[in-house]
Amino acid sequence: MMKYKGYFGQIAYDDEAKVFYGEVIGLKDVITFQGTNAQEIEQAFRDSVDDYLVWCKERGETPEKTYSGNIRVRMAPDLHAGLALEAARQGISLNELINNKLYK
Repeated sequence: MMKYKGYFGQIAYDDEAKVFYGEVIGLKDVITFQGTNAQEIEQAFRDSVDDYLVWCKERGETPEKTYSGNIRVRMAPDLHAGLALEAARQGISLNELINNKLYK
């Protein structure tokens, strides 16, 4: 896994083509890159992110950000109710309760 300017790249290796290839993860937009060695794949990743940012700027669009911190979680209604009641008893928001549980 690589990180650059807040974007994360996941890498794999194609044994037949003898090339490393990767994709920026966590986006709806598709950003790919490839190289034949560690130095090339790292530079290709950075170049692809930079190209994406320039492309967005030229189009007047805001670049997507990976992992905004907002997720939608589906759960059984009774679990939702139980968590909401627990949060109310503690005098905190449901969001805070869930974060507390995840960070323990």
